[in-house]
Amino acid sequence: MAKKSAGLLMYRVRDGKPEVLLVHLGGPFWAKKDAAAWFVPKGEVEPGEDELVTAKREFKEETGFDPGERLQPLGSVKHKSGKRVTAWAFEGDCDPAALKSNTFTIEWPPRSGKQREFPEIDHAAFFNVEEAREKIHPAEFEFVARLNSLLSGQGTKV
Repeated sequence: MAKKSAGLLMYRVRDGKPEVLLVHLGGPFWAKKDAAAWFVPKGEVEPGEDELVTAKREFKEETGFDPGERLQPLGSVKHKSGKRVTAWAFEGDCDPAALKSNTFTIEWPPRSGKQREFPEIDHAAFFNVEEAREKIHPAEFEFVARLNSLLSGQGTKV
């Protein structure tokens, strides 16, 4: 059975143009990756758990920031792995340098017998739509495009 994740996409408008908050995965596997290595803050939906509850919890755990209240549904996308991700957008602002992520522990280096702790998210940043297209995992850019369409209908320049 394919995994399901849910997340929140924070956005702000600067000079009439939207910017989205994306997160870069922590740990040794993502350390030297940038293009297509940024994501919507999200997490796995547990069996029987409400997706929106998951999205709010994971946003707080991965960023340390409080999620917004006025959420706009962005639907779902599917990764090549088969994982389905559902997301909502909200307008907000934060200092990405103030990120406080939860952590995970793995054996590192492999077969060393040593356990190391890494942040789940090592940094966050705001990107405009064009920058986001280059940074975000390709499947998840659809969320940025959908948000951009919603905001265009509200008179925000793209």
